[in-house]
Amino acid sequence: MKPQTSKTFRLAPTVVPTFVLACATLAPGMTHADQPTALAPAANVLLISIDGMHEEDLSRYVAVHPTSALAALARHGVMYRNALTPTPSDSFPGMVALISGASPVSSGVYYDDSFDRRLVRAGANCGNATVRGAEVVFDDSIDLDPKRIDGGGAINAERLPRDPARHCAPVYPHNYMRVNTVFEVVRAAGGRTAWADKHLAYDFVHGPSGKGVDDLYTPEIAAVGEKLAAFPAYDNLKVDALLKQIDGRDATGSATPGVPRLFGMNFQQLSVAQKSGDGYRDAHATPGAAIGAALDQIDGSLQRVLDALAARHLDTSTLVVIAAKHGQSPIAPGQLRRIDGKRVLDVVGQSAPDALAKATLDDVGLLWLKQPKFTQAIVNGLRANAEALGIEHVYAGNDMPAGWGRVGRDSRVPDIAIETKHGVIYTHGSKVAEHGGFHDDDRHVALLFSRPDIQAKEIDAPVSTRQVAPTLLRALALKPTALDAVRREGTTSLPGLNFGKGTD
Repeated sequence: MKPQTSKTFRLAPTVVPTFVLACATLAPGMTHADQPTALAPAANVLLISIDGMHEEDLSRYVAVHPTSALAALARHGVMYRNALTPTPSDSFPGMVALISGASPVSSGVYYDDSFDRRLVRAGANCGNATVRGAEVVFDDSIDLDPKRIDGGGAINAERLPRDPARHCAPVYPHNYMRVNTVFEVVRAAGGRTAWADKHLAYDFVHGPSGKGVDDLYTPEIAAVGEKLAAFPAYDNLKVDALLKQIDGRDATGSATPGVPRLFGMNFQQLSVAQKSGDGYRDAHATPGAAIGAALDQIDGSLQRVLDALAARHLDTSTLVVIAAKHGQSPIAPGQLRRIDGKRVLDVVGQSAPDALAKATLDDVGLLWLKQPKFTQAIVNGLRANAEALGIEHVYAGNDMPAGWGRVGRDSRVPDIAIETKHGVIYTHGSKVAEHGGFHDDDRHVALLFSRPDIQAKEIDAPVSTRQVAPTLLRALALKPTALDAVRREGTTSLPGLNFGKGTD
């Protein structure tokens, strides 16, 4: 197995003024204490995923904007300077990590566009054993109408793969989850839950029960198009829903069930800006205009949320968590190398004709084959063309990334995984960054836990975003061991936060 490496990013003194660097390294009041005093349990937990936000984005913004909402949170928070997502660093496995504590080996979720050898494709006859193996795509394509902001009101079951083990029933995203979520644990304990995200396919946050989230709001991102100017308003749909929930109403504002005990949303604007033509200016994550505007917009929305919490006298009892499902790669514009994914598929076809069942290509390559006997020939072909295809490492067989299952034991694990060279994106378009891969730019993300009574500190030790889930439960005085992934993988709570005893 190729060793997994990580780096700890720090803003360069030649790029950031000395006084700003000092603030970014250690904000006023921050310490490096390892033994925090016991904290009272939180009445509510608010989880915010700023998709695409790197640790360096958060550190820089806090340093340069000391009066910002993010800086206010950092002054009373634990900032994790070396938090890494699981691999692959895609939206689905990244979100699964945050809410379940699971790696793909436990969750079975490798990507939002994947394959399962046990399922049957949408529209096929489950009684025909020759059609086993189905593409599993959980994005806007499963909406009744992806051009509408409500996705047409429901998921179209006719576009879902079928499960022979469940009488050929359609496989909804929540059915695909193999582990439970923090939402399910909180609901089982009598707490109300809510979440807002970008696709109807985020039905998977319900967990296997299909009932984890009381108030799930999923305005369809595909309906707003691709113009960056549309995304502040899109994100603010979710912010407005969040404000209603803080006020004790549901996302529509039509009912008054009370403030959720666990709730939150994702911001999408930064991720879109990072992929635009005006991304980062240099390797030190100096933001271009689009990224700077996105961060300002998000911070302004966060201030609205914090003001609403204060107005309802919920600010002192609500734990606010700033996280990210994934980062974005590459940060340095000069390291960008676009390669048409068709070139990868051509090599696969030449190495073993008609062997490919499914390929997913972003800044990672995931290949599912019709038969495992084709694996070695394709691995050899990819390695022989590694330089032309921008390949750093080819995983197969027993050489799979940490946290993945093995072919033959897991019907969903890819036969082959391609780790690209840093900066390589498989695309024929104009995007300047992508996520899904193995590099730090994909995986090294922002992570901050904040509440007014928390002493500000930084944690430099490596942590995983999988550790967020058990920490959320501990903060709510619930047992982390109620999570399947905690029991199966031994996922631990994050260091530096002590919410008392009796919650193991």
